[in-house]
Amino acid sequence: MRTNNELWTAAGFGVLAGMRSMTAPAFLARELSRKPTRALKRALPGLASRKVSQRLGFLALGELVGDKSPLTPARTALPILTGRILSGAITGAAVSRKRKGAKLGFALVGAAAAIASSYVFYGFRRLLTQKLRVPNVAAGLVEDGLALALGSRLTRALR
Repeated sequence: MRTNNELWTAAGFGVLAGMRSMTAPAFLARELSRKPTRALKRALPGLASRKVSQRLGFLALGELVGDKSPLTPARTALPILTGRILSGAITGAAVSRKRKGAKLGFALVGAAAAIASSYVFYGFRRLLTQKLRVPNVAAGLVEDGLALALGSRLTRALR
C-alpha cells in the first residue's frame, strides 16, 4: 500500500509543479532538510541540504511575486512548461522510496501531472480574470493559497 501512497504523492508534487514550478521542489527540500528520511535522502541527496532548501525557498517566493506581473509569460509557453515538467519529474522521482525501477515511473507520473495541472490552472486563472473579472493579483493569490495548502499537505504525506 505504501507504493500507492507514494504514487499519489508523486502526482501531487507534479500538480504543485504545474501550479508553481519552484514551490514543489522548495516544499520537498524543506521537508527533507528538516527530517530527512533515509530512503528519501538517497533519492536526491542535494534536496536534503539546508542551503539548497533555503535557496529553493527564495526562488519559490520570487516566483510567487513574479507570477502577478503582466509581463510574466503564460505557464503553457514551451520554455515555462518545460521547467514545470522537469520540476514535476524531479519531485515525483524523489518521493519514491525504492532505489531503482519505480523512480522512472514516478518521474513520469510527476511530469504528466505537471503538464495537466499547468493547463488546468491556466484555464482556472483565465476563468477568474477574464470571465469573472477578478483582478490578476487576486486570482494569483487564490492560486498561491491553493499551492501552499497542497504543498503543506504533501509534506505531511512524506512523514
